[in-house]
Amino acid sequence: MASRERLLLTCEHGGNRVPARYRDLFPRALLESHRGWDPGTLPFARQMARALRAPLIATTVTRLLVDANRSLGHPRQFHEAVPAGERAPILARYYRPHRERVTAAVRRLQPVLHLGLHSFTPVLDGESRDVDVGFLYDPARGRERAVARAWAAALRRARPDLRVRMNRPYRGTSDGLTTSLRALLPAARYAGIELEVNQAFPLGDAGRWRGLRAALLDALRAAIG
Repeated sequence: MASRERLLLTCEHGGNRVPARYRDLFPRALLESHRGWDPGTLPFARQMARALRAPLIATTVTRLLVDANRSLGHPRQFHEAVPAGERAPILARYYRPHRERVTAAVRRLQPVLHLGLHSFTPVLDGESRDVDVGFLYDPARGRERAVARAWAAALRRARPDLRVRMNRPYRGTSDGLTTSLRALLPAARYAGIELEVNQAFPLGDAGRWRGLRAALLDALRAAIG
């Protein structure tokens, strides 16, 4: 890890919990789908936090109620079932506290390497995604580029069977928490990388998922020293 750099882990879609006031808004099947949360991310985030002795900030309220990884005003920040009159109090109670905690930690820990842990559905809109693990970053920011590439390279060496991709299945510069934080701090003080894992792993064979978690953690250690 770069001199004096600190590590911060976050998990924006760690659960599909629905506060009692809103329990009738979403059917159970929707909550349990990829639209309701990112399966596997929170247990892995906790494992990484313990192994690396890094702080973890997570939220477990379903992304259907409010998506903590979207910027204010994003058209998909709320599910359409959320009444317009409830959105301001939802932001105040379930969105802003997470974003404010992360922002405060980033400012306190800088220079900081921020890793956001996510997972994605293997099939979207009928199309299979040819990605097992994706590393999302801003190619214009040198530290992000270096860490993402080193992490991916170490993972490929250890697990050549995996389909490892850069800035897929999403672009690292698309709207998200890391993008918002880049606007607050220069590249010398903040580097943000999002890890995206195919949900076929956490929802599939437990041994295979355990092996991928170990490989990702070992590769990260190799990347940051």
